[in-house]
Amino acid sequence: MVIAAAFRAFPAIFHPAALRLLAKTLALTLIIFAVAALALWALIHGARQYLGWGGGGFAEAAATALVVFALAWLLFRTIAMAIMNLFADDIVIAVEQDSYPAAAASARPLGFARSVRLALRSAGRSAGWNLLALPLYLVLLITGIGTILLFLILNAYLLGRDLSEMVEQRHAGLVTMSGGSRWLLGLVSALLFLIPFINLLAPVWSAAMAVHMLHGVRSKSS
Repeated sequence: MVIAAAFRAFPAIFHPAALRLLAKTLALTLIIFAVAALALWALIHGARQYLGWGGGGFAEAAATALVVFALAWLLFRTIAMAIMNLFADDIVIAVEQDSYPAAAASARPLGFARSVRLALRSAGRSAGWNLLALPLYLVLLITGIGTILLFLILNAYLLGRDLSEMVEQRHAGLVTMSGGSRWLLGLVSALLFLIPFINLLAPVWSAAMAVHMLHGVRSKSS
């Protein structure tokens, strides 16, 4: 079912509402990482001068780039999904109106305040668990594949929860997905976030996939 939902969700990426959401998500994510990189460089520069270390501008830039790259790998999906949660009504409504008009008619948009709460919960869970797992990520680097497997297992759970909540809270009395279906939804989404260039589409694609997964469960239960 999750594969069928992924294929059904793909055309939604090119919906005008999805493209607007994608542009906002990527722009705000890049701004956050740019500000973080600037702040990190200023911190490294100040520390180097205070401690009297050598190395100059190149060493500072290299250290900043290395840390930002590591943070991007670890936290890109956290920040992108949190930002997308702020505007998720756009893509969920668009997909429901196209594919599930009856559900769209009875849906209740979350509104900005509830979207902010969802985004903050999502970001807090994701950042907290991934930072907690960071020592294990580093230890498992020696296995060659252990870090990626742990990332997928952990983030499949986190993404599945975020994505299902994003749609479920718009529908009172909606039959929710099972834990296994949530995890499979999250696993496919986590895999999308690992593929270069595809990961830029992953937030919107995953949201559309969640709509199809959840309404597919509802259809089967009817």
